[in-house]
Amino acid sequence: MTEAGLTLAEEIVLLALDDETGRPVGRAGMAPDRALAGALLMQLALAGRIDTDGSRLILLEAAPTGDAALDAALALLAAPGAPGDARGAIPLLARDAPAARAVILDRLVARGLLRRVEDRVLWILPDRRHPKVPGRPEAAEARARLRGMLLREEIPEPQDALLLGLARAAGLLPLLFTAAELDQVQPWLAVVTRIESLNRAVAEAVADVRGVGLGTTRREG
Repeated sequence: MTEAGLTLAEEIVLLALDDETGRPVGRAGMAPDRALAGALLMQLALAGRIDTDGSRLILLEAAPTGDAALDAALALLAAPGAPGDARGAIPLLARDAPAARAVILDRLVARGLLRRVEDRVLWILPDRRHPKVPGRPEAAEARARLRGMLLREEIPEPQDALLLGLARAAGLLPLLFTAAELDQVQPWLAVVTRIESLNRAVAEAVADVRGVGLGTTRREG
């Protein structure tokens, strides 16, 4: 976990929410679900449940972690016929991402980091939002940490290297940096996101949904 006690999956969920409205930001479509799937996969690696050998994913242990969202992902990967690489695992976990996100949002609400707001659009359609609670530093900590790490060219901890790679692949970095800053940090970003072999495999799998290579558009991050 990070200094704020947040998991990778929790930080990705927070990064993808507008601070005030509590609505999702960033790319629409399948990208948010694939980003969360990548976070869960990386978190399982940090928990010692899976490992990577080149392009392969290896199940090391199927014992539950005690994290409901993580254990649901682990069960999918441990099932007979589960994909043996990140490119197959990401779409598999992404199909269950809405359920995982609901678990994580409930947990963040219970911890007082988010509020749950129930509205209706045109008095008919339900509209659930999760604004961040003012005064809680955890909500902005990941954003500030990633910015400082890249702008100051710091060597990240393994979890932060994974978070950077995931945020880059999911197209979240333009939400954290100006276009000029993104141009500035590209060389260091390329270095730190290749520290972990799992980072490379998952980042490429998440980036598949965007239909572009990770290095084709500099300002996308």
